[in-house]
Amino acid sequence: MSVTSQRNANPDSTPARRPAGGVDPATLMRIKNLHLRAKTVVEGYFNGMHRSPFHGFSAEFSEYSPYTTGEDLRKLDWKLYARSDRYFVKRFEDETSRRCYFVVDQSRSMAFDAIGYSKSEYAKTVAATLAYFLTLSRDSVGLLTFDQEIADYLPARHRHGHLRQLMVCLERAEAGEGTDLNIPLERIAATIRKRGMIVLISDLLTPLESLRTRLGYLRSRGHEVILLRVLDPAEIELKLQPAALIKDMETNQEIVVNPQTAAAEYGRQFEKHETELKGICNDLGIDFYRLPTDSPIDTALFDLVNAQSRRGRKVIRNRNTGSTPSSGGAAG
Repeated sequence: MSVTSQRNANPDSTPARRPAGGVDPATLMRIKNLHLRAKTVVEGYFNGMHRSPFHGFSAEFSEYSPYTTGEDLRKLDWKLYARSDRYFVKRFEDETSRRCYFVVDQSRSMAFDAIGYSKSEYAKTVAATLAYFLTLSRDSVGLLTFDQEIADYLPARHRHGHLRQLMVCLERAEAGEGTDLNIPLERIAATIRKRGMIVLISDLLTPLESLRTRLGYLRSRGHEVILLRVLDPAEIELKLQPAALIKDMETNQEIVVNPQTAAAEYGRQFEKHETELKGICNDLGIDFYRLPTDSPIDTALFDLVNAQSRRGRKVIRNRNTGSTPSSGGAAG
């Protein structure tokens, strides 16, 4: 016997779109307290879901997955069906309680600011928001900030006061020197023994040769990896005035360039770099998202939930058919 919801047996069966609204990040950045920023975004996100097709998916629903045809009917939560008119199954404890590490880039280039606040401030707000959300879901969250070295490290935990400690670490993080992604990824790989989720938040303005190797090792250990690329709009589309002086944010080197020639060449190199980056993610089954710093923070929250939703569906398929999840995604 199988059960099919009359409304929609699986609300995630079609690709979800990022929300169009959300709190204006320039307004959000005026809130000095990072914890309050994160709370503002998460509460707004939940309020928005009451007006969306995903009505009912809040922290309470993090312990459930949509029913899939063929699953054991004994796992159905009928009380939840009575309230939501949709079929859900209780997920196993090892699916609902996991360790998530936020690896946050605080290198010199993250200090770039062309719109009133830096990439660093935006990245810290994204990490704080996602940590706040996952804590509501009773997941353990940890933090690693870095530039050329590891600046701060906080093991993943879920206990009273831990989220506040994580917020303090983020608030005191300052832009440092150049970027070396090898060091934090090596540290995370050596630290997380059980399968977990790793969210790398960075502008990823770094050579990609060794990135594939480090990320590939994490995936081979069974870790879920999400890349959130934070970029200022001025970095995505270069607009120069005549006789422009360009400064490298990593090396501080300055050169005078022809604006038209430089903008065209920059555009080509930028697209080449990001195409290679997306290729790495697709090959390794990693979710990749570009986050312009003028986009609402709740887009990052949506991307995380979307990635988690896909993971949930893969777990269900794997449990029913014995197949091995292998697909990743890229968006930008």
